Amino acid sequence: MTARSVGRTRGAVLTGAVWALVVTGTGVLTGCSENPDAGTNGVGKLPAATIQSKTRAAAASAGAVRLAGNVVTNGRTYTLDMRLKSGGATGSVTSKGEAFGLLRIGERLYLKADAGFWNHADGHADTSAAGKLDGKYVKVPQGDPSYRKFSGFTDKDVLLGGLLTLHGSLATDGHHEQAGTRTIRITGDKGSGGTLDVSLEGEPYPLRLQRAGGAGTLTFSAWDKDFALTEPQKDETVDYGRQLPAS
Repeated sequence: MTARSVGRTRGAVLTGAVWALVVTGTGVLTGCSENPDAGTNGVGKLPAATIQSKTRAAAASAGAVRLAGNVVTNGRTYTLDMRLKSGGATGSVTSKGEAFGLLRIGERLYLKADAGFWNHADGHADTSAAGKLDGKYVKVPQGDPSYRKFSGFTDKDVLLGGLLTLHGSLATDGHHEQAGTRTIRITGDKGSGGTLDVSLEGEPYPLRLQRAGGAGTLTFSAWDKDFALTEPQKDETVDYGRQLPAS
């Protein structure tokens, strides 16, 4: 082989390697004709409506999930970081700079916040009353208007059932990645009706949701990973009976 032919061969190899690197965006040289669905759960090859149906079913059957991000409803933004399962939930919610913790075990719902939250919620600066609630788990009575409002953040089926819906005509929008996991993205009305990234690895769980109309972005993780729910100690709990002072 002449020096010129060797040079041409090396140049061709280098060009092929650079092409593979550009196409894949990684240091793994897998070639330009790589099948993006190879080694996946196969949902990336399905119609968008079928993918949405499968991811909703997977989410419903999972024992637990962690949900984090922002939800905009009625003009108000809520920042959530919740772990949810059928028997209850635990986590935090922040809105308008006020943060509070939520804990639900079965039907028992507790709200935990500092004195500033209770002063703001009650609409006056009764520091003595707020001080008694500061850092305590306040049991929310089931008959109180706040129970339904706050428990909605702790109900896995209700929360996911309302969130995992795209609006308008469904379509797929290519292969993506979320937190190191390969995904297929589906959209409603080319994205104006929301987008949903669905895992291509293992169960087709939803991993990232961008809600329609700029109504928030959420990520989902720790699917089917159980977690403990611990009843607060008696000296950590305040039971106001029929109605919260903030109602």
